[in-house]
Amino acid sequence: MDSDAMRALAPADVQATFCRTLVRQWAALGIDRAFVAPGSRSTPLALALATDPRWSVEVFLDERSAAFAALGAGLATGRPSVVLCTSGTAAAHFHAAVIEADLSCVPLLVVTADRPPELRDVGAAQTIDQTNLFNNSVRWFHDPGVAAAEASGSWRSLAARCIHRTLGPRPGPVHLNLPFREPLLGRAIEIEGVDAPVGSLQGDAHVDSDSLAEVITSFAGRRGVVIAGRGAPREVALAAAALGWPVLADARAAVQDEAIRCFDSLLRHESFASTHRPDIVLRFGEGPASKVLAQWITTSGARQIFVTDVDRWIDVDHRIDLRIQVDPVAVCEAIARAASVAPAEWSSSWNRASELAQGAISRGLANTELSGPVIARRFAEGLPNGAGLVVSSSMPIRDLEWFGGALPHIRVHSNRGANGIDGVLATAIGVAVASGAPTGVLIGDVAFLHDSSSLAALARRDVDVRIMVVDNDGGGIFHFLPQASAIDPSTFETLFGTPHGTDLAALASAHGLTTTTIENVDDIARFVRTPGPSVAVVRTNRDADVEIHRRLHRSVADALDSGANQR
Repeated sequence: MDSDAMRALAPADVQATFCRTLVRQWAALGIDRAFVAPGSRSTPLALALATDPRWSVEVFLDERSAAFAALGAGLATGRPSVVLCTSGTAAAHFHAAVIEADLSCVPLLVVTADRPPELRDVGAAQTIDQTNLFNNSVRWFHDPGVAAAEASGSWRSLAARCIHRTLGPRPGPVHLNLPFREPLLGRAIEIEGVDAPVGSLQGDAHVDSDSLAEVITSFAGRRGVVIAGRGAPREVALAAAALGWPVLADARAAVQDEAIRCFDSLLRHESFASTHRPDIVLRFGEGPASKVLAQWITTSGARQIFVTDVDRWIDVDHRIDLRIQVDPVAVCEAIARAASVAPAEWSSSWNRASELAQGAISRGLANTELSGPVIARRFAEGLPNGAGLVVSSSMPIRDLEWFGGALPHIRVHSNRGANGIDGVLATAIGVAVASGAPTGVLIGDVAFLHDSSSLAALARRDVDVRIMVVDNDGGGIFHFLPQASAIDPSTFETLFGTPHGTDLAALASAHGLTTTTIENVDDIARFVRTPGPSVAVVRTNRDADVEIHRRLHRSVADALDSGANQR
């Protein structure tokens, strides 16, 4: 259609054609999944998405849930999904997920409908200032104004730019704010060439090969450790083997079988921690949750090197000596080709300590007493091969990291960019929708209540989500902090224990979900083997959980002491 014919269209038809152009260009670029919260002002784009057969559209009653579900899809696929809402405070409910996408570098295309300029700042209903609503948390903000026929030549480019900006050197959220005028229903017209994707070449970060070789040469014969978190590739194991260094990995890292997963307990042992201080710490990806590990690295005085392919600065203790922004796989392969091995006793001492610690932890978790560590291990290891597991912040991620063991058969996700407990269920739904794989959720009771709106319509979704709720009637993590002993029990319980008194099983049942109450370890095994969507609630005691953690750490310390005496 030529420009004169376009200008002859009614305004509602121009809006509809604009939205169809966006949707078709996004599909041409390989984006075909949308998470939509219902509303009136977003009608033109919602209809364009829903009527395009290439698109999969999931509807959520709550904007916050929709946004976290889109975030989960991005975690699972590495590609952005569209999340769409109407105007006003609906857009504000996207903010928490946008922050997490920013800090975790997850691609996400946030589209907010808006009132046209003449309805702003005049007291019109459902109208707020949506300009730069998410501030610096987005990679790009754009408001093209109400769709105009004379701007139709820019529509494909606008659609493509949104996607390319989400996938740039530092992936993350893009905010597209779209004002629409009434009438909101129009007839979309075909535009020639709309399905031809607009390309973009992203510059690959690289490091001079001679400089990298010089860094690798400096590793020769040195004692070091490799820290692997989310974003660390499997090839980390090759590099570590070439160096003769242990890999200390959390559950989100791709390297599992070759890694030492009980590092938190090992480093709580004063003698082991002091005699195993490294010369070099080589870090890949986001940091594990363990504060013990972080403090040990900081006080070690080791040279710290951080390898990443994302343009994000991660240096919590301000001790990074060298930051290498390059493909981590390339660095690992270069190390594997050229590295000199550390003294043999360095690696063997770590491996021996790991064997002793894992044995002690396994024995400590062998009883039938239900606790956070027992639930985390049994639930994670029982998930089928290829499943996803979304783990809430607070105690669940720590229980899995410290006591979960190696988990090579599943892919673990956790929103650790901002470390919030919001949106965990929605994130898991997004992971399940995008991956098509069974998806477990390990979540505490407060996080479950916080995101309970995501349970709405879950029973009708075609997803296999198996939700394990650890219910200790409040905030269990606070019992591990100094506040627990420094504040009188009544005040502590009011401010930090925060008992909710909610029947979580009844809440899940009210949403039509299959619900189970866990009474013993065998119940966990039965539940995790059964396809969802479903919810299992297991009651634990906050004070008892603290003692179980202490007992497990003591058993590791005893095993290390016993092993040292036997040598």
